[in-house]
Amino acid sequence: MASINANTNVRPQQPIKLYQYPLSGHCHRVQLFMSLLEIPYELILVDLSKGEHKLAEYLSMNRFGQVPVINDNGTVLADSNAILVYLAKRYDSGQWLPEEPERAAHTQRWLSMAAGSLAAGPASARRQILFNAPVNVAEAMKTSEVLFSVMDKELSQRRFLTGDEPTIADIAMYTYTAHAPEGNVSLEPYPHVRAWLARVEGLQGFVPMERSRVGLFAD
Repeated sequence: MASINANTNVRPQQPIKLYQYPLSGHCHRVQLFMSLLEIPYELILVDLSKGEHKLAEYLSMNRFGQVPVINDNGTVLADSNAILVYLAKRYDSGQWLPEEPERAAHTQRWLSMAAGSLAAGPASARRQILFNAPVNVAEAMKTSEVLFSVMDKELSQRRFLTGDEPTIADIAMYTYTAHAPEGNVSLEPYPHVRAWLARVEGLQGFVPMERSRVGLFAD
């Protein structure tokens, strides 16, 4: 059960507002985690194609002009990984963000990978295909290969990234890994990564991000 350790005694007074763009994996990881925690939420579209993330009203919530942002009954937070930490601390009882020092450190390690190699590798390759972003594709592909090779080896020894139970590390790493083929990054060489994706997708409350028919998903 994905929500086995959810803190059912602490729930939002009103649904959490999630300011998001549907093609953003950063936004999806927040939506996914709230769904796993069975937290009520409201999706509010920020249309990046129309520049709504650069309007004064939005910049008052996130001066960097990036999605996602949440408003939890007056608590406004930006940055997807920071939001995962907040939600785990506020609405969970310890599974998703472990207190034990070693597992806490391993969880942080993968949050760093999500903001580093995952963003620079498969997420950037996907961004180039979807949005024609100025990306060094060769570097993004090499970064993806190194990252997924390491993940595959580590996931050959455990069910999830830090052990036998999922943490926010798995949530942070899931979406851009699952959608790597949209950036022409194949997951076929990484059977343990693919098995891990299936385990995440089997969690109670899982919600997918819609596939874009580009890259290796074009057919």
